[in-house]
Amino acid sequence: MTFKQKLIVGLVTALVWFLHKSVRWQYIGSGIHPAKTPCIFSVWHNRLLMMPVLFKGWAGPGIISDHSDGELIAAVFNNFGMQASRGSSSKGGARALLKVIRQAQAGNSPGITPDGPRGPIYITKPGAAQIALKAGLPVVPACYATNRQWRLNSWDKFYVPKPFAKGVVVVGDAIYAQADESLESFTNRVQLAMVSNQEQADHYFQ
Repeated sequence: MTFKQKLIVGLVTALVWFLHKSVRWQYIGSGIHPAKTPCIFSVWHNRLLMMPVLFKGWAGPGIISDHSDGELIAAVFNNFGMQASRGSSSKGGARALLKVIRQAQAGNSPGITPDGPRGPIYITKPGAAQIALKAGLPVVPACYATNRQWRLNSWDKFYVPKPFAKGVVVVGDAIYAQADESLESFTNRVQLAMVSNQEQADHYFQ
């Protein structure tokens, strides 16, 4: 990693800590914590920033893409004690998927961004459901929102809370695969739950 990349990682790490401390967070929903309940923790790509600190004690693993920006994200996650499994649907996916399935079967709670790494935004790919089916774990959607935020000019309109805002973290109910349910059906149910969870967070302060 170059000096510039290390500097970026340090600055992002400091920003996450500052936002975590300055925003007044409250938690609503199911109350499931990925460090206490083994599950597949599913978060939209644009709400990734705060997840390492919003769930204290959660060590992942998180599936981080093998793209160049993935190295920086993985380093930030490592600074908060979270593991990173590199790979995505477009690069290194099979390797990362197998590794994460094994970690999930061992009782860990993998974190996944089902619309990452390149979108389309808010469209669930089958990875989360596939890991859940193989590992025998539920998918749990999570989303945060604040009453004031910045949105970056990226494909996912990346969401950055503003300092000293009010924030809410919404954790959805566990979604279990039904007996003999197809991957497509389970993925569709995860999609509906993700969208519903996001809308609850985004409308909380309206």
